[in-house]
Amino acid sequence: MARKYDVVIIGAGPNGLIAGAYLSKAGLKTLIVEKRLEAGGGLATEESTLPMFLHNTHSIYHMMVDYAPAYRDLRLEEDYNVRYIRPPLQFVMPFSDGRCLCLYTDVEKTCRSIARFSAKDAEAYRKMCGKFHSYMEEFLAPATYVSPLSALDQAAKLEAHPIGKELLEISEKSPIQIIDGLFENEQVKTLMLYAACHWGLEPDLEGIGFLVPLYLNRAVHYRLCVGGSHMVAQSLGKIVLENGGLILGSQQVKRILVENGRACGVETASGDVMEAGKAVISTLNPEQTFLSFIGDKTLDDEFVEKIKLWQWEKWSLLQIHLALEAPPKFKVAAQEPELNQGLVYVLGYENTEDLLRQWQQMEQGKLDAKAGFHCSFPSAHDPSQAPPGKCTGLISQMAPYALDGKAGNWLDLKRKEKEAEHRLEILERYAPGTREKVLWMAVSSPADTENRFLDMKEGSIKQGAYLPFQLGYLRPNEDCSDTRTPIPGLYLGGASCHPGGLVILGPGYLAANAVADDLGLDRWWKEPEIVTKARAKGIL
Repeated sequence: MARKYDVVIIGAGPNGLIAGAYLSKAGLKTLIVEKRLEAGGGLATEESTLPMFLHNTHSIYHMMVDYAPAYRDLRLEEDYNVRYIRPPLQFVMPFSDGRCLCLYTDVEKTCRSIARFSAKDAEAYRKMCGKFHSYMEEFLAPATYVSPLSALDQAAKLEAHPIGKELLEISEKSPIQIIDGLFENEQVKTLMLYAACHWGLEPDLEGIGFLVPLYLNRAVHYRLCVGGSHMVAQSLGKIVLENGGLILGSQQVKRILVENGRACGVETASGDVMEAGKAVISTLNPEQTFLSFIGDKTLDDEFVEKIKLWQWEKWSLLQIHLALEAPPKFKVAAQEPELNQGLVYVLGYENTEDLLRQWQQMEQGKLDAKAGFHCSFPSAHDPSQAPPGKCTGLISQMAPYALDGKAGNWLDLKRKEKEAEHRLEILERYAPGTREKVLWMAVSSPADTENRFLDMKEGSIKQGAYLPFQLGYLRPNEDCSDTRTPIPGLYLGGASCHPGGLVILGPGYLAANAVADDLGLDRWWKEPEIVTKARAKGIL
């Protein structure tokens, strides 16, 4: 016997939970079905090494907490105790000559650090911060939480504003062109390029330049969730349940039901049918949603071809989770103890050539044993994530999915352990004695990410590459640009649609808005103030 709901949401990751929280609170009978036993998706915090060592095994740095509407609309801090820490020292990049470059939440402290390398670049950074903050406030942040306009329509609106004209000019450039134009010192360029691109931007790709101001602005706004990232998922799930919704785990969706041309529910692999009287929202990737769950016979041939052209990132992440006897002590902190309190340490790079070489090698499926990475020690900022006196650690390295031409190479445990040891050797150079502090480690490869989260094909951390034709109105394509799809009643709400991934809580929010509008619901939530201001200025 079929179970009946108003809305069925596929996927209980951050976006599925966001959509479910808003819609259940709006009075809709909401069901979220999830393949894994536990809800949360990338908002995972687990004891993957030893008991009481909490590791954020996918999403760790949350960069849009100050802008994402869900935090305020759903009163996550006030009612559910979701709290964040924003460490004052955000990035630390030591070099072999003993010098160190730092990014602080305090602009002037950052400028003093940069001035050790270049007084001119310190002043350039100060000006950049002011300019990029304006870009965020006036356009980039508001545009993250509204459905995108077509490229021509948005360009026309931007052209009418001074900041808009600047963004249009920047958008045509590649990340490395922008950074080369801003700074002169090689070490400064290296950190800025890493901060701009380590989430998956191709450094030499033109047409995505507007993301550089966003990522460089956000590079000093990384936050850790107290108790681990899963605290956000737990709170969102609680809101769904409090408002009469249901979250069912261990539910592998087999197909999306379509009757008389309209989406009307889902069928699971076990044969259970969940009817959706008003809407189905899929937070999975386009291939899963349309090719696996619906099938190309139900869809227009041209639309199917667009889905088949979807591209994944050229690299993923190799992550090494560490249980440590004590926090590491970095050599650069010998004279400045506060440098042991950084959030992100970028290690193994001396110049942009090192970075560019690593990206080139990854495109060939290679991972150099000497390649750099970044690492973090969350419990140094949030002691609740480790036993007293102990420390959790994360090494995160950009890495190819098809290692040496074959993803299966990542499933070789000895190979993974060997790669992990190479990274620990590099960490040891910068923080002597760290290797002997390792009590246990757990290694997660791009292939492991794909096996664990089926929507993250090829280890994709954003459900698809950020390319000029896979962003904004074209994410995933112009037929689904506002979360609505060619099939009435079916909506998209995952990272494969605007504004993308990295737990910025945008796609699920926009899907909830679209469903509410199409059903004529009185929204209990208000449009974000920054969006209202941007509309009033005519820039959105």
